[in-house]
Amino acid sequence: LLSTIMKLGQVFPNEKVQTTQGELQLHDYWGDGWGIFFTHPADYTPVCTTELSMVQQMVPEFTKRNVKMIALSCNSVADHAGWCEDIKSYGKLSEVSYPIIEDPSRDLAVKFGMLDPEEKDAAGLPLTARAVFIVGPDKKLKLSILYPATTGRNFDELLRVIDSLQLTAYKKVATPANWQAGGDCMVLPSVKGEEATTLFPQMRIESVPSGKEYMRFTPQPQ
Repeated sequence: LLSTIMKLGQVFPNEKVQTTQGELQLHDYWGDGWGIFFTHPADYTPVCTTELSMVQQMVPEFTKRNVKMIALSCNSVADHAGWCEDIKSYGKLSEVSYPIIEDPSRDLAVKFGMLDPEEKDAAGLPLTARAVFIVGPDKKLKLSILYPATTGRNFDELLRVIDSLQLTAYKKVATPANWQAGGDCMVLPSVKGEEATTLFPQMRIESVPSGKEYMRFTPQPQ
């Protein structure tokens, strides 16, 4: 299971990988910014093609957030190059600007616990699940999501969680259910008394039957 291999807060492995943009070291590629590592079952597959096309369309949004993307699919770089032509055609794109890692031996897929035992390829081998890892500037894992091979990802949701992760990394707030950037946040329980009123002068407390004053909301800090 993924949870037994990599836990939130652990340093993401600094793998040296072969990609459509040459050999890369993951930590060097991400530099001082945020990184997203996302995996795909195989080249020339329909759901993956829609996903990689969507990612390219959303590159400007990720760039605004200082996020660099890197994908992995269990085929060779040569296969990736041919597949990119289909991705560009499908999405009416001029390029696929982020690198795609090759993993024909599935070594990385196994290492990161990304195999879906329920979905198999033509050879009967388990497909790679749709994993998403978000890595912070400290190179520690901040979020992981594992989708089955049959379910495409919602990349708007990845933008939303990036906004939340970046906000809560530097401000003493948490984001509530269905939060969107610019919406009200919640004051962390660890922030008490005078510190809370100083940091969040517009804080409001929602009353609950228990009488406990823990439902504390504030406009999103700037």
